[in-house]
Formats: sequence, structure tokens, C-alpha cells
Amino acid sequence: MADDKNPQAGSAGQRANLSGWDRTRLGVLAPLGVVVAIAIVCIVVATLLSANRADDVALDRERQLLARAISTQGSWSFGRLKGLIESPASVSAEDIEQSPSLVQQRLANWLSALSDHNLVLVLNSQNEIAFTQRGHDLDDGKLSKAVFARLQSLAESIRGREPDLPAGVKRLLWHPDGGVLLLNIDGQLAVAVAIPVGNPGVPGDQMSGPPLLMALRVITPRTLDGISARLQLKDLTMVKSGDKPVDYNSYEFLDDQNRSVARFSWIPQKPGAEILESVFPFIGIALSGFALLAALVLRYVRHTAATITAGENRLRYLAMHDALSGLPNRASFTERLQTVIADVRRGGKTAAVFCIDLDHFKDVNDTLGHPVGDELIRLVTMRLSHLMRGDDMVARLGGDEFAVITVAGSDHTMLDGIAARMISALCAPYAISGHTIVIGASIGIAVIDGGAATDGADIMRYADMALYRAKNEGRNRACIYDQAMDADLSLRKAIEQELRETIESGGLKVAYQPVFNAAGDKIVGVEALSRWTHPVRGAMPPDLFIPIAEYSGLIIPLGEFVLRQACIDGLAWPGITVSVNVSALQFRRLDFVGMVERTLAETGFDPTRLELEITESTLLGNLDSAEGAMRRLKALGVKLALDDFGTGYSSLLYLRRFPFDRLKIDRSFVLSIEKAADAAAIVHAVVGLGRGLGMKVTAEGVETAEQHLFLRAAGVHCMQGYRFGRPMERAEISARLMVPGTYRTIEGDAREAALAS
Repeated sequence: MADDKNPQAGSAGQRANLSGWDRTRLGVLAPLGVVVAIAIVCIVVATLLSANRADDVALDRERQLLARAISTQGSWSFGRLKGLIESPASVSAEDIEQSPSLVQQRLANWLSALSDHNLVLVLNSQNEIAFTQRGHDLDDGKLSKAVFARLQSLAESIRGREPDLPAGVKRLLWHPDGGVLLLNIDGQLAVAVAIPVGNPGVPGDQMSGPPLLMALRVITPRTLDGISARLQLKDLTMVKSGDKPVDYNSYEFLDDQNRSVARFSWIPQKPGAEILESVFPFIGIALSGFALLAALVLRYVRHTAATITAGENRLRYLAMHDALSGLPNRASFTERLQTVIADVRRGGKTAAVFCIDLDHFKDVNDTLGHPVGDELIRLVTMRLSHLMRGDDMVARLGGDEFAVITVAGSDHTMLDGIAARMISALCAPYAISGHTIVIGASIGIAVIDGGAATDGADIMRYADMALYRAKNEGRNRACIYDQAMDADLSLRKAIEQELRETIESGGLKVAYQPVFNAAGDKIVGVEALSRWTHPVRGAMPPDLFIPIAEYSGLIIPLGEFVLRQACIDGLAWPGITVSVNVSALQFRRLDFVGMVERTLAETGFDPTRLELEITESTLLGNLDSAEGAMRRLKALGVKLALDDFGTGYSSLLYLRRFPFDRLKIDRSFVLSIEKAADAAAIVHAVVGLGRGLGMKVTAEGVETAEQHLFLRAAGVHCMQGYRFGRPMERAEISARLMVPGTYRTIEGDAREAALAS
């Protein structure tokens, strides 16, 4: 209503608002215009500097090419003379010294190949001319006399009779068996070559005594024209010292006393001008379009600034980044690590280094090809980069090794949490080229604090030791370095070497744990387990030396030994199944099926009684090749069991796709069925799933009668555990098969309980 009563007041208010907007717009656009103008000026200056730098580089290159071309003239002549000296037709030094007049024709025949040189001289040991041969460009008598005198003077210096070379002479090539000199003779540049003439069979390794063969080749304008055309040095000419035409480049040959020998000039190439010609039109367009695009620039200024910053950073660090992943490489990571260590020493925040190794990455490369492996590296890079904070550094050290530097502090709980998030992110399935790939990740962590921040190499060594521990403890986990790891690493290395020697010497043993039917009154199979009794350390726990064997690759010969021994021992137990565990490293080898087939043939063991136990981790990222290997094993008659079912990814795809004969319920579920209802429900579900797919179900780790009763009621086909027997030697298995009454059964337990009551 107020506006209706006073329209002028409304107009005044609108004008005030418009003036305020104009001031605001001017306040924004004016600084923006200044910034853009400064940016354009900077671009122009940078372009000019780049063009100038390009010109300087081109000039230096042209000078180097010219110097090399002149030297090549001398090297070519030197090679010609060297070949004549070593030819069978050469004249000996003795003939030249004693009978110079008698060998003139021989010398002429010998040196006729040098007719393209301007002058060829043979000087005796007293520097007297024994033979001359003129070329077609040395007809000027005055020049000829100057050349003779100059060459004789040079011979004195070459023989060491004069301490220095004459003025205007530059050494191009100097050896005990000859030399190449560049000299100026009355304004004409020439290349002189001197080589001593020796006697046959006697090396001419000094130039002070024997005769000298000298050849002179003048650098003519025609020669310069050839060099100019070949090197693209336009208008190449020889000029007087100190002269330099405008806009010409020049190069001067100097003697040992920095006196001028010759000076050349030419019209230089100017790539900088081409750069300017291509850049300046765009700069003009940018200036012209600035007024029209000011509003859009205002809206997108932040985006533009971010893009420019990203481009500058990429150019600055391009040499220190991994080409495949785009992450900083090892060199960049090392520099950042040294900087972080220095900051910590000065009282900065405590930092940590995470060394990440991708488990089973090599299998992806081997089975699916390097393009899939490269794409997997890119996806891992994306996940790590998205997971870490902006001020953290994620780097690829090479292959399947990554590293992270973070200032998250030294609290182990926090570091474990970061590592757990990394492992969770990296272990999630990847979809690449129609393949579903699952890998693992092991992480070693080293804390950088005031006490431990000594050197980057030490920090990386600590992280590597922690990574080694993580891999040996089963992979897909993280370990933080502590001082005890030094001793632990030494112990593991010692155990690894001792295990290698034990395998080579046949010192390992195989124990067998019986597998019973659901009633518990009949042995239906045995599981082969490796055992190692150390002569000093005693019985070595399998959970200690098996991970070491996995990490070092010793699991391959160890697994072959267990398979062969189990087949040999199983011949004494007809009618029961012999189960052998297969590691992921074993199964993924291309020759695994062939090894199994060969072992069965050599031992004579029935393939239908052999059952190979494979864990879910064996199949990760290896589906196609795993399926092929399993089909080949089934064709032999070998049975396959999925071991520790429920502890890994438990993908139903495995059960549908792969031809398993048996599921083995992990002991962790069996131990929990009396305490946790969900564990009992899982067992019922696994049994129902196995029966529905036509597979036998075996429960591991059965220790009590209650567990036995529950599993039997749930429909489990077979059981194994301490209730029925611990792992035992071959003879004990044979003895138990001979005496069936020694088995523990539910009915037997019930009778014992009734008698006791």
C-alpha cells in the first residue's frame, strides 16, 4: 500500500537497488577483470619465455650439430689413412727413411686412394718431405707454400719437439697412433690428419720417431653447402673472427689457448616464433571474447580456477607419477616421506605409513590377462583415493604394491580402523570385462614419531616387516610394526630355511584324522595333515609353518609331498576316502592337474577314493581357470570338497558353478551351536543347502556328545574332531580300522550314562 500511495518513493527505491547492484557487479567484475588481465599477461609472458627457451635450445642444438659435422670430416679422413697404413700395400718406415727416391712410385700407388684430399705428405723422421701428392683444389702456389710450411710446423708439435701447437690449430682427435687437427691457412679452414708409418709387425704407438703420413682436406664452400643442407643450417658460411651478421647464429672453434681458429654463422631456426604464431591468435580471441563472456566467467570462475590448478599440478608432477594409475610413484613417495619425517622432527603431527600389497593380483594377470589387471589397478587406485583424506598421500610403488602416508596420529586403534576400512574397500568385488573379481589386501603399518623418525629407508623397512607379518598371519589383515618384529622376522626367515631343508631331505611326516559317519561307529575317510618335528624346536605347530610355506612358495613341494604320501598310505585302507588339503597357490598353478594325475598313476591309488579340499579363497578372481581345472579333476574321478564353508564369501555362485561333491562346515560354527542360536541356524541352513544340491556335508571340530547329537539330528553325513580321534600316524589308523569297537558313538555314550546312574 505504501508503494501505491507514493510511486516516486518506489521508483527511488528501485533506482537505489539498481545502483547497489551496479556497485556490487563492479566490485566483483573489476577485480575479476584485473585477475583475468594479469592471467593473460602471465600467459603471454610465459609463452614468450617458452618461445625464447625453445630458440635457445634450438641454437645450442645447431651449434652441437655443426661441431659434430666438422669433427666427422676429420674422423672420416682418419679412418681412410688408418686403413691405408694397415693395408698390405703400405710402404714401411725403413724404406721411406733409407730409400725415399726409390719408393716414390710405390708411395704414389699406395696413396692414390687419397686423391680426393687436397694434399698428402709423407715426412721422414727429420720432418723432411719424402713424398707429396696434390689434390685438385690446391693449385694456388702461394697457398701451397703456406700449406707445406704449416704442415711441417705442425709435424714438429705433433712429434713433441715443440711444447705447444701453433696458433690457430685445434685438436679434434688425438691418439698415440694418430691425430686429427683443425687449422686455418690464410683464411681457409682445413682438417689435417697425421698418422705414424711403422714397419711391418712393429706397432707404431709413438709419433716422435717414425715417418708421418699427413693428409689435408680443405673445408670448401661446397662442403659447407653439403653440411648446411644435411643439418638444415640455412646460409652456413665461414666469417672472420668477431663478425656476426644480424639475426645470425654463430659458432667459433678455439685452439688450446682460446684463440680463434674459425668462426661460422648461419640463419638459425626459430621454433619460438612458430609457438608465438600459434598462440597469439588464441590470446587475441580470448581478449575479444572477455567482454561477452564476463557473466559466464563470473559463474564458472571457481571451476575454471580448479581446472587451471589441476593442469598446473599435473604438468609439475608428471615426471613423478605412475602412468597407469596416475598416482605418485616411488620417487615422489620417497620425497614426501622425507618431508613428513622432517616435519615430525620439528614437532609436527605424528604420521604413519601404510604399505599395501594386493593378494592374488598375479593370478588375475595370469588367468585373465594384463588388460584386466591394468583395469583392476585403476579401480584399486580409485577406491584408495576416495577412502583417504585430501592431505594424505596415496602412491603406487610398483606392480601390486601401494603405499599411503597419513597424519592420523600414533593411536593403534585409529590406525587399525583405517587399515580395516582399506581392506574392506579393496576386498569388495570388482566387475571388469564381464568378470567378477575378488582380491585381498595385506597391510603393514609403520608409525613416524619423534623417536622412530630416523630415515625414510628405515620407516619403509619397518612397514615391510609389518606387511610380512600380515601375510604370514593369513593375509587380508593389517599389522603395526613393533620392535619385536625384527626378532620375529629373523625367526621366520630361519624357520623358512629350515623348512626348505626339511622338505628337501624328506623330514616331514603325514598324520591322519579319521572322518566318521553320522552315527560315529564307522570310519569313512581320513584327512591328511602335514606334521614337522624340528630336531631343536620340537613339534612345530602347523599354524606356524604352513603360513610361512604359503608366503615363501614352499607350499608347492610340501603339498606335493603330502599328496603323494597320502596316496601311498591310503593303499592300505581300501574302501575309505583320503582327503588332502590344497592351497590356493598350488591350485592356481597351470601344472596342478597334471601333477595330481601323475601322482595317481605313479602310486596306483584309486582316483575315486581321493578327495581334494579347496577353500573359497582359492576361487577368488580365478573362476574360469578354476572351473576348467576342477572339470579335469572330475574327469579323472577325483572328488572335490569345499572346505571351511561359511568363513569366506560363501557365494552361492560357487556351489552352482563348480562341481563340488562335499561341503565341510567350519569348526567355528560347530563350537558355537551350543551357545549361539544363529550358529545352529546356519548349520541347519548349510546342511539343507548341501542336501538340496546333492552334496555330502561334513562337520569339522566335533568335540562333545551334544555337538555330535545336534549335527546328527541336523542331517550331517560325516563328522571329524577330537571326539572321534586326534590326528594320528598311519599305523594307528590301521589299528583302529582293525578294531571297530573302539569308536565313540551316541548309543555307547547313552549306555555308559545309564550304567553310571
